[in-house]
Amino acid sequence: MALRDKKQITKNNSFPQSLRHALDGLGRLIKEERNFRFDVIISLIVIIFGIIFQLGINDWLWLTVAMFTVLGSEAVNSIVENVVDLIVDHQFNLLAKRAKDIAAGGVLLSAIFAIIVGGLVFVPAVIQYFHIGG
Repeated sequence: MALRDKKQITKNNSFPQSLRHALDGLGRLIKEERNFRFDVIISLIVIIFGIIFQLGINDWLWLTVAMFTVLGSEAVNSIVENVVDLIVDHQFNLLAKRAKDIAAGGVLLSAIFAIIVGGLVFVPAVIQYFHIGG
């Protein structure tokens, strides 16, 4: 295909082409973003514990929302960091720092949400699994 020979400068022409670019983006996140890899590992651990504790569909729904919220906010944070670095050419700029800090704050908020959801889902599941208190 022509894309292998030159850089694409026009809009995607097909769904497979768009999908290929999206998968390239996910690959770049996994390859280059340490925090994204950490979040993927934590998500896999959560899935394993969810299977062990035989969670119900509503618990899976909340955990899935929490996991994808964190992963999505990590992706947005990476976008902000890359665009800011492109604009300021890796020079210190107070507005650039603010933008990066705010993006990182968004990740922190989604991580706090995920911790709350995890607690609300897993504390009762652990109590029930080990028949604690009754």
